[in-house]
Amino acid sequence: MSSTDISKLNEITGFIGACLVDSETGLMMASEGGGGLDLEAAGAANTEVVKAKLSAIEMLGLKDSIDDILITLGKQFHLIRPLEQNPTVFVYVALDKKAANLGMARVQVKSVEKTLSI
Repeated sequence: MSSTDISKLNEITGFIGACLVDSETGLMMASEGGGGLDLEAAGAANTEVVKAKLSAIEMLGLKDSIDDILITLGKQFHLIRPLEQNPTVFVYVALDKKAANLGMARVQVKSVEKTLSI
């Protein structure tokens, strides 16, 4: 049975929006929030970020995987976390930089990840 419920992510302080994305196709599998943020476009665009980082890891000969990718903007944090059980799927979370506690947000995203099954 698969579960793509990411609704608990909206409990993160500073939460703007989140989505669950298949990085092989760029298609969004679930979303939460968003407001003025186009989550579908953000998910597709961040597919390229994940692919680029995986390519860099391979090119450098690193025998490693991505825990998460943090992009810090002027007003927002964007957190990308490939699922441990299925690294081709990732959680993308946008947070308000002024309100969010990045350490807590990472813990909460990891906690929600454990409830997902793809």
